[in-house]
Amino acid sequence: MAVKIKVCGMKYPDNIVAVTGLAIDYIGFIFYEKSKRFVGNANQEYIKELKGVIKVGVFVNASLTEIYHKIDEFNLNAVQLHGDESPQFCEELKQHTAVTVIKAFGIDQHFDWTVLNAYTGATDYFLFDTKSNAYGGTGLRFDWSLLHQYKLEYPYFLSGGLDVDNIKDALQANDPRLYALDLNSKFEVEPGLKDIDLLAHSINSIKQ
Repeated sequence: MAVKIKVCGMKYPDNIVAVTGLAIDYIGFIFYEKSKRFVGNANQEYIKELKGVIKVGVFVNASLTEIYHKIDEFNLNAVQLHGDESPQFCEELKQHTAVTVIKAFGIDQHFDWTVLNAYTGATDYFLFDTKSNAYGGTGLRFDWSLLHQYKLEYPYFLSGGLDVDNIKDALQANDPRLYALDLNSKFEVEPGLKDIDLLAHSINSIKQ
């Protein structure tokens, strides 16, 4: 199965149109106010009516009530949880909505991979990002050799410092559990505004 492509941290309608024209699979909108890519409410109707791509809302320690509201308000298809959400929280979300649930984890050499066991079944996918003291992405790549310690047969998104030069390294690992690549800050002109030519070049290399 070909690796899926997610472009995250989108904000501007014209840029969104250009990105969705690159035949991506997932598009991410960040609902964390401290993020430079916080989508706010300015493009609510536009995003709600957006078709042909899976719309992901990214949340950090939001309440279930807030997430339910944003799912309805923006017609989201998936939710990415980037905070300290428990397995029970994820399970509650799965039971009461029809959205795909993605749980993000920050990875470093001290990460306890057994933590993931409780999230299987309560989520649809994991997302592995670079460990940070703050919530959200760092733009830095973690040591991908640490994925050898990942023993579950559970699909995951790979995030954290993916760029035009290292995407092929990620694909050459040939891990059947690698479901999608999450592209963000290394493909930007400024936070929330993607470089379409750079993205197009990289997406073509992924699909070849």
